[in-house]
Amino acid sequence: MPQFSRRQFGKYLGIGTAGALIPGRVLGANQKINIAFIGCGGQGESDAMSLLRSQELVNVVALCDVHFGTPHTARLEKRFPDVPRFTDFRKMFDKMGKEIDACTVAVPDHSHFPIAMLAMSLGKHVYVEKPLAHTFQECTLMMDAARRHKVVTQMGNQGHSGPNYFQFKAWKEAGIIKDVTRVDAYMNSRRRWHGWKIDGYPKGASLPEGLDWETWLGSAPSHDYDPRLHPGDWRSWFDYGNGAFGDWGPHLLDTAHEFLELGMPEKITAVKRDGPNEFIFPQASTIQFDFPKRGEMPPVVITWFDGVDNHPPRPPELGNGKIEANGKMIYSKELVFKGTSHGDPLRIIPEEKMQDLSEKLPRLSGKNSDHYENFLLAIQGTETTRSPFSVSAPLTQIFCLGVLAQRLGGELIFDREKQQITNNPTANQLLAGPPPRQGWEQFYKL
Repeated sequence: MPQFSRRQFGKYLGIGTAGALIPGRVLGANQKINIAFIGCGGQGESDAMSLLRSQELVNVVALCDVHFGTPHTARLEKRFPDVPRFTDFRKMFDKMGKEIDACTVAVPDHSHFPIAMLAMSLGKHVYVEKPLAHTFQECTLMMDAARRHKVVTQMGNQGHSGPNYFQFKAWKEAGIIKDVTRVDAYMNSRRRWHGWKIDGYPKGASLPEGLDWETWLGSAPSHDYDPRLHPGDWRSWFDYGNGAFGDWGPHLLDTAHEFLELGMPEKITAVKRDGPNEFIFPQASTIQFDFPKRGEMPPVVITWFDGVDNHPPRPPELGNGKIEANGKMIYSKELVFKGTSHGDPLRIIPEEKMQDLSEKLPRLSGKNSDHYENFLLAIQGTETTRSPFSVSAPLTQIFCLGVLAQRLGGELIFDREKQQITNNPTANQLLAGPPPRQGWEQFYKL
């Protein structure tokens, strides 16, 4: 393992295999949380600044990013000029592990897993950006590690602490949302890879000075550096990202998946793939998920639409109403609900129907912690996180299954009990993804 000795990693590997687990430390309500930010630009900077709104709860002790000294990381570097910086998260934990209570992980999808697994094995509480991981198997391992190490976890789908979360929960409990049979979710904004003509991974670009490309690659397949991989376009590629579905699905389907108790689908179908490609995501796709009956709840069909001109069917109940660039339609046997994204609450359509039901709709107080404060308060033992890995890992596995359909096409039959794809050996193998690069196998044993 370049830049990190096997002797050093052996300390962590021993934790995971010998059964000597390090549990997360619960802090008192008046104790500040020593936090490390891993990924200091883009969404990582946004997460850091959001956590810093609760300054009385946090103490920043480390910054970690594969490429400091760039406009991407400049804001956090300027705000914390004296805080230790690392380009390799392994070195950071080796040197400062005893000083860190928790960390954020806001890096490309393919690197969520090794960072979070090492952090949890050391008893660190983790806030991991969405989607939780890059593969179905990684989600399973992360969920298990969180349980074993008794750490506080939160996935960064911020709307899961917003009005839609509390509304969906209350409306389900009050019987307003019931007998749901269909959900259409869509993301029709332009994506980075739209219009690309790709027949392989790019080669030949010069590696920028100061960029730790070895750490950026992590356990994923090795390709040469290129600006279309870092810092922003990695989401376009199957080897590193989870596309539009992994990016926006956590903000659109989170409440439906949790409160309708959907679990895993029985069948995933690639209804449409425009411009399928071996390396990058389609220019547009329609993916259907068939979920079975759960108790008294009827079967549900969820259909995902992405692509600029790939819109879901327009519900007649909407009339001349607007359909946003991203959102969802939830169809029950009696009512139709329209929603947008993140924490925005649902509306019953047509609007007249919502007015007719106004006296029956539960009143919500709105006095709740946001997603970031919820994570911090859970570490202090006064709240429970709303998107822990026990909730967000199964949700992310839905996106991982959808990505396989986007990548391979056709119909995939999923055995919910055995957690296997039974009709496509290639797809079933991809539940675990490609073998980790040499030297990164240890993270799968923590």
